[in-house]
Amino acid sequence: MRFAHVNIVARDWKKLADFYQKVFKCIPLLPVRNLAGKELEKGTGIKNAQIEGIHLALPGFENGPTLEIFQYKKNVVNKTRAVNREGLAHLAFQVDDIDECRKRISGAGGREIGELVTLEVSGAGQVSFIYVTDPEGNIIELQKWHV
Repeated sequence: MRFAHVNIVARDWKKLADFYQKVFKCIPLLPVRNLAGKELEKGTGIKNAQIEGIHLALPGFENGPTLEIFQYKKNVVNKTRAVNREGLAHLAFQVDDIDECRKRISGAGGREIGELVTLEVSGAGQVSFIYVTDPEGNIIELQKWHV
């Protein structure tokens, strides 16, 4: 058994995939997906479901897991994104330079949620982190562990 992927449903899958490629150096894994039909309707439980998007190889991994960015023909808008919202809350990327990554995120249309902090995690060491968003408001944690 192994973890396969995380999915983000995007307003504009091409722009969002471009953001993750530019900021986090994710690599597109072809082919682009363009899915529709009765089996997709059955699998998703959505009448007339149609999906387009791509899988991105995550930094540090050759054969998965991937970040799957899809756009449905008819998305449902999520207006309640928050770090403490129940359910899947954020993606986390371990980075070498948080400030440099923050600049790339800001330049690519993302924004900061909180402030950069460093705290002691008992038994694990010190970690610096900040929560930011991608251009569509999905929450990302940038973290750097200090040895």
